[in-house]
Amino acid sequence: MTAHRRPERAPSGGGEAAFAETGLERIAAAFAGAAGRAALMPYLMGGFPTVEASVRIGEAYADAGADLLELGVPFSDPLADGPVIHAAATRALAAGATVHHVLEAGARLAQRIPVVLMCYANPMLARGVERFAGELAQRGISGLIVPDLPLEEAPALLAACDAAGVALVPLVAPTTPAARLAAIGARARGFLYTAAVTGTTGERTQDGDVAAVLARATASTRVPVALGFGISTPEQAAAAAAAGADGVIVGSRLVRAVAEADAAGADPAAAAGEAVAELAAALAR
Repeated sequence: MTAHRRPERAPSGGGEAAFAETGLERIAAAFAGAAGRAALMPYLMGGFPTVEASVRIGEAYADAGADLLELGVPFSDPLADGPVIHAAATRALAAGATVHHVLEAGARLAQRIPVVLMCYANPMLARGVERFAGELAQRGISGLIVPDLPLEEAPALLAACDAAGVALVPLVAPTTPAARLAAIGARARGFLYTAAVTGTTGERTQDGDVAAVLARATASTRVPVALGFGISTPEQAAAAAAAGADGVIVGSRLVRAVAEADAAGADPAAAAGEAVAELAAALAR
């Protein structure tokens, strides 16, 4: 496994973080605390099946051994998400979940675990990048992923996030050209989100050379490299860690567990927590 690399602190100025530490520092501490194994970052759809239930699910993640938490903002046209997460977003929106609701849920969860918000560009741009970054910092939310914001359009948001002490986490794919990968990696904050496969999120059998994907990403950046997309089983999580991932991100498997438990009248938080505990055990050393 590659050594964990602590990112440099963002330039000062701008919004003030609600916590004593900046978001970049909280993310760095989470990866450092997972020394000897990969950090586990489960995904949570904010507002699914309800806002309050999603908070309980996030708390169950923390109790079960998660190191960080990726909190999704439901969006009507999620181009990076597969059918399971898309369906959860649709239900959350239908139930009345808003960006404000998800940010407030993130503030509660940030008391327990570093939270990285996953939000598409439109809701963020509607608020304005400086306001949005400030709202995250005020709530103690550590980082931000904007999957449909290309490198060329990111400078204003990167500056706003740096000023607020929030990590703007970029995504790269197995098909990202070398020069572009180097440019993205140089600007990465917190960690570099590396897709294991091409396409959208979802449960699948891993194919392709994950070790090669990770090696390319690691060589492009000074921050930790977290692998996501297509990781759903404890065995896949362990294999990603063995291949060199500093972090492992699991989404659709957990959202499916929540949906199935909710449909059966069971406790979604308990079901999701059990799945996270299995993943955490697979990453333990």
